Amino acid sequence: MAKKKSEEHSGADANDSDYNEEPNFEDPPNYVDNISDEDLLGDMLAQRPSEADGVESVVVVDNMPVVEPNRIEKLKSVINKLFSNCGEIVNVVYPVDDEGKTKGYAFMEYKHASQAEDAVQKLNNYRLDKNYTFAVNLFTDFQKYENIPEKWEPPTVQPFKVQSDLYNFINDPDAYDQYCVAAETAPNCVQVGFWQNMLPEPNELETRERFTDTFVKWSPLGTYVVTFHKPGVAIWGGSSFQKIQKFPHPGTQFVEFSPCESYLVTYGPTPTGQKIIIWDIRTGAEKRSFVADGMSVLSMFRWSHDDKFVARMGENSIHIYETPSFYLLDLKSIKIQGIRGFSWSPTDNVIAYWVEEQNQIPARVTLMEIPKKREIRNKNLFNVADCKLHWQKSGDYLCVKVDRYSKLKKDKKELDVKFLGMFYNFEIFHMREKEIPVDSVEIRELILAFAWEPIGNKFSIIHGEPNSSNVSFYEVNKGVKPSLVKRLEKKSCTHLFWSPRGQFIVMANLTMGTFEFVDTTNDYIISASPDHFRASEVEWDPTGRYVVTGVSSWKVKEDTGFNMYTFQGRIIKRTILKNFVQFLWRPRPPTLLGEDKQKEIKKNLKKYYPAFEQKDRLRLTRASKELLEKRSQLRETFMEYRNKRIAEWKDQKSRRVMLRGHIDTDNLETDEVDEEVVEFLVKEEITLLE
Repeated sequence: MAKKKSEEHSGADANDSDYNEEPNFEDPPNYVDNISDEDLLGDMLAQRPSEADGVESVVVVDNMPVVEPNRIEKLKSVINKLFSNCGEIVNVVYPVDDEGKTKGYAFMEYKHASQAEDAVQKLNNYRLDKNYTFAVNLFTDFQKYENIPEKWEPPTVQPFKVQSDLYNFINDPDAYDQYCVAAETAPNCVQVGFWQNMLPEPNELETRERFTDTFVKWSPLGTYVVTFHKPGVAIWGGSSFQKIQKFPHPGTQFVEFSPCESYLVTYGPTPTGQKIIIWDIRTGAEKRSFVADGMSVLSMFRWSHDDKFVARMGENSIHIYETPSFYLLDLKSIKIQGIRGFSWSPTDNVIAYWVEEQNQIPARVTLMEIPKKREIRNKNLFNVADCKLHWQKSGDYLCVKVDRYSKLKKDKKELDVKFLGMFYNFEIFHMREKEIPVDSVEIRELILAFAWEPIGNKFSIIHGEPNSSNVSFYEVNKGVKPSLVKRLEKKSCTHLFWSPRGQFIVMANLTMGTFEFVDTTNDYIISASPDHFRASEVEWDPTGRYVVTGVSSWKVKEDTGFNMYTFQGRIIKRTILKNFVQFLWRPRPPTLLGEDKQKEIKKNLKKYYPAFEQKDRLRLTRASKELLEKRSQLRETFMEYRNKRIAEWKDQKSRRVMLRGHIDTDNLETDEVDEEVVEFLVKEEITLLE
């Protein structure tokens, strides 16, 4: 046993000697190190210093002009003016070569990183001129561009998402139109209901609570409806009105669509004026923004009919922007000294503008072809006070309403100019005729309203005293001066509303709420004269078959609602709606049928008439059947309720007899009853008269 103990002890000493030796950290033979530094020291590596630390507010501006030393200051002035709009610049570096020329790029440091990000967003791809387009990036992005893989890999294919059919509203087999009705349920909370104008009763499609804060607006072709909210606006569409896109512009007060619904313009307030943003509807991207002085809600932009151009008026100039780049046409404005107003043709890329009188030079109306900027017609006007441009919807005619001073008389002694009154001219431009001839119509009375027939060759004017005015109808024909075809005298109307299909017109007095329906093809007879007290709006449906008048809570707070009439003025529906805000018909896109096909259908309309007549009879029969069934159901419900109450009355007879002194009063004849009148003092008051 002693020997064994000694062996164990010696073994323990041997182990101690092993621990005293230095450890060996060398890898064994054939060892493969497959662990990266990121796996071992990921936390530490994330904290290592970076070349970009401290430069989050620096941007790199590339594709700048290379200029000589004597022109560097001018370049700096232009660049600083552009980039200082995004924030305060604290440092700028323009690298130069040995000869002192700039190298075509610069470094700019802003006070805050958010300002640098704003500069990248707004000025990247900014076109300085036709040769230079800026490439603006954050300095911190250089690592991202440094690690671009050499081998290109195609992007991952995204799964297909079924989108809502935005045009299902025009696929209705009976071509029923749609409309929306808005009513305020609480402050900044408007309920909107969407309806289909079916017969005999409209069909409710959708009702949204708190759909918008103020009001809604349809796009020109009826594809979208826009709603207003504090953060911005949103557009909705499809069969169930899903949200299609939203546009962040806080405090937006007014919007407008381009005619082809490619772009949306939003107008919102800023501390210094009004900010206008142009958006791409499909992508939701901001295309361009402007800041205007003042808070006018009127649109400052005018769109061409095909969305290719958008224009605005500046000081002695017109700024025309091309889409989708939104750069100025030919990179410069059109200088027009004394311009006062302009308007696009609704069917052609032609701009009409007028210039005021100045320095003994007469006023002038000019038609300019875009993009050639070629003047195709000029008309000089004398003694002009003001002009208004009115295009016919079909683009066949342009009417320029000219307010003129009737005479100018110079005093022989003082040489003062005296104005002896006003008269009015209507200059009619025949756009489809050679050399665009111009006819003139002169009226010596005050002009209250003017309106073109949308499809046709007539226009109407309200002139005279406001309380007893005349309504004149003129007809325009090729090669002939406009002729007066009818004058309706002593009418108290303030507005004219033509049917979208022409022929019928509503003469409205939106102060008193009176309306007169006129058929211009049947000797201008007044078919109906309904009243709608305090009505402030008139809306024709897209087909010209129905008219709606409305009393909005924006004008009054009681008796709000709307009435619906036929095109002949016969009342169809009266709706009283508390806090009613607005009624809007859904617009329809233009027909795809050519003029020849439309003429053929009108010519052969009698062939289609029996089919439509049969469908109308079936609809009325179905409606009558549904009405009878509804009445029968209501009668059954009433009889069930009545029988139930009669049974209760019979069950309570014993209790009634007991309460009435064991006298059965149910079958009591009135002749057996003596009527006794009892009088007693209720109240006594004493009034002292002085």
